[in-house]
Amino acid sequence: MSNAVNSLPMLERSKQLLMRAHECIPGCAQTFSKGPGMFVQGVAPNFIARGDGAYVWDVDENRYIDYILGLGPVILGHACRPVNEAVMDQMSRGVCFSIPHEIEVEVSEMLREIIPCAEMVRFGKNGSDATTGAVRLARAYTKRDKILCCGYHGWQDWFIGTTSRNLGVPEAVRNLTIPFAYNDLAGLKRLFDQHASEVACVIMEPVNFTPPQQGYLPAVKELCHRNGALLIFDEVVTGFRLHLGGAQAMLGVTPDLACFGKAMANGFPLSALVGRSEVMRLLEEVFFSFTFGGDTLGLAACKATIHEMRKHNVISRQAQVGQQLKDGTNRLLEDLNLQSRITCIGYPQWTTFSMKDAGGKPCTLLRSLFQQESLRRGLLTHGSHLLSLAHTSAVVDETLGIYSEVFEIIADAIAANDVRDRLVGEAIRPVFRQV
Repeated sequence: MSNAVNSLPMLERSKQLLMRAHECIPGCAQTFSKGPGMFVQGVAPNFIARGDGAYVWDVDENRYIDYILGLGPVILGHACRPVNEAVMDQMSRGVCFSIPHEIEVEVSEMLREIIPCAEMVRFGKNGSDATTGAVRLARAYTKRDKILCCGYHGWQDWFIGTTSRNLGVPEAVRNLTIPFAYNDLAGLKRLFDQHASEVACVIMEPVNFTPPQQGYLPAVKELCHRNGALLIFDEVVTGFRLHLGGAQAMLGVTPDLACFGKAMANGFPLSALVGRSEVMRLLEEVFFSFTFGGDTLGLAACKATIHEMRKHNVISRQAQVGQQLKDGTNRLLEDLNLQSRITCIGYPQWTTFSMKDAGGKPCTLLRSLFQQESLRRGLLTHGSHLLSLAHTSAVVDETLGIYSEVFEIIADAIAANDVRDRLVGEAIRPVFRQV
C-alpha cells in the first residue's frame, strides 16, 4: 500500500487511464456519481482494480476502506465467495435462454416471502427499469398521466426532467412530473388539491437520512387512495439495506407497488418491480419487457444473497456496527467542537455527514477537504457510510482512527479560515447543480 499521509498517493497509472478515458468515454465514467468530478483530483484514484471484503485497491495498488460500495449494491462485501460460487455454478449451465428459467419463479417466491407488498414480481437490471415500469403501470392502471415524486428515481425522462440534468427531455414530459418535499404533508395535499383528478401515483423514497414524522407515511398512503392514485415506494436503496423486506417492512406501511435494486444481488445487476396482484396483472398488457430481464446470473446472485443475509443476520449486525461508527464519529466531532458544522446522521446501516458553512448552508468545500484527507489515509467515501457484512467492528476502529486525524485537520482549517487553500485539486462537483 502506497498511501502516505504526508504526501499524495501514487496515482500514475490512474492518471494515464484517465487521459485515455477522456478520448473514448464521455465524462470518463459510465455513471455520473463515479466520475472524476465527484472526487478531489490529485489525491483520488480514478480507476479501481479489485475488491475484497470491505476494501478495494486502485490500479496503482493503493488500498482503501470502501464506504461507497459501488453506490450501494455490495451488501455482503466485495467478491463474496458464496455469491460468486452460485453465479459461477449457474454460468456453467447457461446464462440467457429462449424461454423463462425456473430460477425466475424461485426468486420471485423468495421476494414474496420477505417483501410485504410483493404479491407478484417482475425483474429488471437497473433501478431505473423498476421505477419507470412502476410509473408506466400506475398510469395504465389509473388512466392518468401526472406523477408526484420525492427523492431520486433514476435516469429516465419522466423523472430526470425535474432535475438540473434535464437536457434532452421535452418540456411536455417535464411538466407531467411534480416534486414534493419529504415530511411536508400539507405541501403534498396542496398538490393533490391542484391536480387530484390527474395524478396517477406518488412515487417516493420511503425514508432517507431523515426519519418520517409520526404518522406521515400512513397519511401519504391515505391521501393517495382517497384521490384514486397509487403509492409507490422506491426501495432501490433501502431494500435489503435497512431491512430485508425494505423500509416498508421496517416502518409498517405497505405501498401498492415497490421498486428494489442495488443490494439485492451483492453487486450483480438486478432490480425488481413488485406489488399488489390486482395492479401487477396489468403487466400482461403494459410493455415492461427486455432481453435480460430474466438473466440467470443476477437471479442466482440474489438467491445466494438472501441466503447469506438470513444466515448471518446481516441487517442486525450492520445496525450494531453502524451504530458504533455513528456514535464514535460524533464523539470525535464533539471532542473537537465541530458538531455545529459537521454531524453524522441517518439510520445506523446508512449514515451520511451533514456539513455546513458558518451560515448553516451545505458546504461542498468542507466535504471536499474531508474526502481528500480521508483518501490520503486510505478511506474511499463520498461523505456517507454504506456498510457491508465485511465492515466489522475492527474496520470501524480503523475508520475512527483515520477520522481522528482528518477531523483535526478540518478543525484547524476552519479556525484558520483556509479550507479552500488546503485542497490539492478542485472541489467536488455535485451531480445535480443548484438551479
